[in-house]
Amino acid sequence: MSDPLRPWSRRSLLTAATGLAAATALPLAQPAHARPAAASPATANATLATFTNPVLWQDFADIDIIRVGDTYYYSASTMHYSPGAPILRSYDLVNWEFAGHSVPVLDFGSKYDLNGGRGYVRGIWASSLGYRPSSRTFYWVGQIDFARTYLYTATSVEGPWTRHASLGNVYYDAGLLFDDDDTPYVAYGNTAIHVAQLAPDARTQVRSQQVFSTPPSVGTLEGARFYKINGNYYIFLTRPANGQYILKSSSGPFGPYDMRQLLLNLPGPIAGGGVPHQGGLVSTPDGRWHYMAFVDAYPGGRVPALAPITWTWDGWPVLQLVNGAWGQSYTAPLPLRPVAPMTGTDTFQGTRLGPQWEWNHNPDTTRFSVGNGLTLRTATVTDDLYGARNTLTHRIQGPTSTATIELDCSQMADGDRAGLAMLRDSSAWIGLKREGGTTRVVIVDGLTMDGNWNTTGRGTERASAGFTGSRIWLRARADIRPGSGRQAQFSYSTDGSGFSPLGPAFTLNNAWQFFMGYRYAVFNHATRALGGSVRVARFDVATP
Repeated sequence: MSDPLRPWSRRSLLTAATGLAAATALPLAQPAHARPAAASPATANATLATFTNPVLWQDFADIDIIRVGDTYYYSASTMHYSPGAPILRSYDLVNWEFAGHSVPVLDFGSKYDLNGGRGYVRGIWASSLGYRPSSRTFYWVGQIDFARTYLYTATSVEGPWTRHASLGNVYYDAGLLFDDDDTPYVAYGNTAIHVAQLAPDARTQVRSQQVFSTPPSVGTLEGARFYKINGNYYIFLTRPANGQYILKSSSGPFGPYDMRQLLLNLPGPIAGGGVPHQGGLVSTPDGRWHYMAFVDAYPGGRVPALAPITWTWDGWPVLQLVNGAWGQSYTAPLPLRPVAPMTGTDTFQGTRLGPQWEWNHNPDTTRFSVGNGLTLRTATVTDDLYGARNTLTHRIQGPTSTATIELDCSQMADGDRAGLAMLRDSSAWIGLKREGGTTRVVIVDGLTMDGNWNTTGRGTERASAGFTGSRIWLRARADIRPGSGRQAQFSYSTDGSGFSPLGPAFTLNNAWQFFMGYRYAVFNHATRALGGSVRVARFDVATP
């Protein structure tokens, strides 16, 4: 299908744009008349810790962030990974844990099953998470393939999430708002910004109207987030990938709207990373505001950074800077409260995968099982890892981390390939090849895609070693600090203790066009016939 707003074309259109004139730009530093919200006595008397950006060094882009009571929820893009639209949970805006996914399966066509097509860099883009107090229900809204907009609902972020509605309207980069009278609205669009009013049951559109046209001096605005604060309506918009603007209306959701610049070309908190942008605004229970943006930090992806916001006397937000830049550290918004770690060990107990896991496209659910390890039965006959179903992925913890899998390979069949990959549009892996009744441990790189995400390289074996056992430990150590030349090293062990390096280091691709960053990926596919399997007894992610 034709993609008039194709994401990999957006940034090239924006690099020459100049930003607002000084007469309409909001100063980046806090002006003398800014009015911070008063802190509660409990917060004012507490000795708060400091936090360091990024608050979470993992790939969670296109942020939407909300608070329900004293709990914060964070939604992100996943594109072709399934389940989609992960939800993180926090009680302090700094420490985050996995909670669930809003889209249980990408049931938007066979390409998301790797069946007759592929959905790379499609699927879940910038979407929105909202909470409707009247029904105590969470809502997710997002458009798919520029064809339709879908809404999913759940009474708990852990799920179950179910499809609530499918609309023929395309709400590109949607921002969801439930007004004080419970009316649902969606702000959306690229450059021409619209607001749609939904029916009370949020299953159909009542009306849609363009409310703002981006000035040519700004270029492109998108990534809408929609708020009502102190009686004013705000649409929070990004100029990818170097600016953030806000629209304000005191006359209702359909405007008219005025615009101010929040930031432009602001130095970010991550060495080598980009300008913090997109994301959303969120308040603490005592009325203090923060902005959670993301920073382009390839090859690792786009990672979240947090900064406090104050407000001018006439209701415009002001970003709080440190020496003219987004701070590397700030005082924590709230007393820190630990949650489940984003790294550690999974031995795949129980009967379901945890929410830290996402498949590359939808899995064949008949070809894997969880319990006393993860059993992966070959699901595809192919020599192309990008076309193989049931490749299971885990985000990489930055700035450096190590993933190790313990693999029982006793049930591999001739022609099978199983292992641990560094997965992106340029990939490499360490794993096992079984041929003629013998097994070798190998390093393969040169797995590549073109700009349309078709496979151009199916891999070249770079090194190998003989292997005669039934159990092996495979390891990848990844350096995902922003910049070129970052590398991953592979090693293996036959006893889980001493590891032997194998093959050359793999240089990671730090181009942004694939959008998603590198992931650790566990795979098992056939090249001859189905029937073989492996069991992943353990998966570890550790930081230095």
